[in-house]
Parts: sequence; structure tokens; C-alpha cells
Amino acid sequence: MSRDAVGTARASAPEPDPQGLPQPVPVLTVDALTVRFSGLVALDNVSFTVAPGAIHALIGPNGAGKSTCFNVVSGVYRATAGSVRYADQDLTRLSPHRIARLGVARTFQNIVLTNGSVAENLMLGRHSLTRAGFATTALRLPAAVREQRRHRERAAEIADFLGLGPVFDQPVGSLAYGDRKRVEMARALCMEPQLLLLDEPVAGMHPTERAAMAETIASVRDALGISILIVEHDMGLIMRIADAVTVLDFGRLIADGPPESIQRDPAVINAYLGRTDEDPPDPAGTEPARTGEGPPAATAAAPDGGAHDEGTHL
Repeated sequence: MSRDAVGTARASAPEPDPQGLPQPVPVLTVDALTVRFSGLVALDNVSFTVAPGAIHALIGPNGAGKSTCFNVVSGVYRATAGSVRYADQDLTRLSPHRIARLGVARTFQNIVLTNGSVAENLMLGRHSLTRAGFATTALRLPAAVREQRRHRERAAEIADFLGLGPVFDQPVGSLAYGDRKRVEMARALCMEPQLLLLDEPVAGMHPTERAAMAETIASVRDALGISILIVEHDMGLIMRIADAVTVLDFGRLIADGPPESIQRDPAVINAYLGRTDEDPPDPAGTEPARTGEGPPAATAAAPDGGAHDEGTHL
């Protein structure tokens, strides 16, 4: 990534406090988190910590509880027990919009975009930062017009950083799949987060797109200094860019540490190798079935019928 792009990313970093000092990135602490759905235990006493400025991966076979954990952190699900603390707040007690205001933004497994242009989608990410009221905006008073201009300029900077500058005013429906995934990440970054939750950011991409997205994720962290919590099935990508890895299996934490220790952990190897044909598929159809993931050293089939050159080796 060019120096100009990195400079643009730094321009979109969180605003300094009134004393002119950068706001410190808070620690995310998941403590004894338990989630039950009508007797089904989705998460069982899970604890881990995301250090400030780290890329922290949350991995595990299908049904391990990764998405459930994401949904608790972002306020979509309520915890049965335990806590998730960030910026001196217990997130398990807050609504999604209040969590977003604390500087937490997320993407989703399936692309969630409007039918408008790239610019319009990114401006949705600026909504929580808008100070002008409905009447002021509707009447297009000078203060509201100036604020909208500043937000659009900021959105354009973030689009440029993610390689979306040339398509900023194009409809998202006309973009390639990989670019639409970038639009979703750009919209999350438009919220000026200090913690970015990425839910399978390279799912469905071809090898070239996956490699480019891996570089983008690392560049976002390096340029902005924010923390990133990522769920991803591409183990090659995780082992290249993650600073720490937490592994779940059947809702329980089975390993937590640096990538080099995770890939040698017997419990992790067993979690990926110990699947049988009797394992039920994901009822929501949102993740690959456990039997389809194969051993950690296997090469996953690409959506176009080819093979990913990323590999899934641990």
C-alpha cells in the first residue's frame, strides 16, 4: 500500500480529545461469557482479551459459537452469564446503537448493503456522527449543508484508502463481489471505530481478492492503530495477519494464544480433524459444515469450482 494511502487512512483515525491527545484504544475483555438458547448452550464460560491495536482472530469449526460471540459483543444477543467489557462499559447491558457510539463497528457474514451508490452506503456509516437535527437537514440550512459536505469528504477518504475511490458514485449493485465486501468494511470504518469486528471478510472471494483483502485488513490496523476482532475460516490468512488467536469448539474455549502455538495445539488439531459424517450441518446455512472444512492442511474449494491457493493449514 502506498504512503499516500496510509496517510489517507491516518486522516480517518478517531478524533483527538479536547486536549489534542489521541484517544487510547480500550481493551476488550470477554469474561466467563455464557449464552443459552432454550437449553442449548451456544457459549460456555468463554474468556479472552483483545489487546489494544491487535488483530485478534476467533476461529473454530462450524457451530463453535463464533458468530454468537460476535453478536453478544455487538449487542444483537444478550448474554446468559458473564460479561463483555469495553471502554469501562459492560456491553452485555447495552443496545447495539449505544455500543456503536462507544466506537465498535462490525461487518456481517452476508453482505448487507442498500441499493444506492457506494457514497450513499458509506454516508450511512456517518449517521451516528451527525449532529444536525432532522429539521435542520431537511431545510438544508447552511450548518447542515457544511456538515454533510465534511462527512462526504471523510467517506471519500476512506473509500480511497480501501481502493473504492474510482467507484465512489457508482451503484453498489454494479460492483464485483469483492468490491461489495470492501464497501461493507468501508461503511464500518466510516463510524470511526476503535474496535472493528470483521465477520468472515473474505468468504466467497477468489484467491486474488482474498490476498488483497488480507493486505487491506493489516493496513487498516497499521494505519489507524485500531483493534480488529475477526472471524474467518481461511486459516492461511489468519496465521499470516493475526497477533493472537482464540479457538472455540462446541461453545467452549479450547485454545488461546499466538498463531504459532495455536497451530501446534493438540486440542485445535483434534477440533479440525475429529469431525465425523454424523455431525449435523449448520441449520442457518451461514457457515461451511464441519465435515466440509477438512483437516487444517487441506485446500478449500473456491466458489468458482477452483481451489483457493490460500490453504487452510494450521
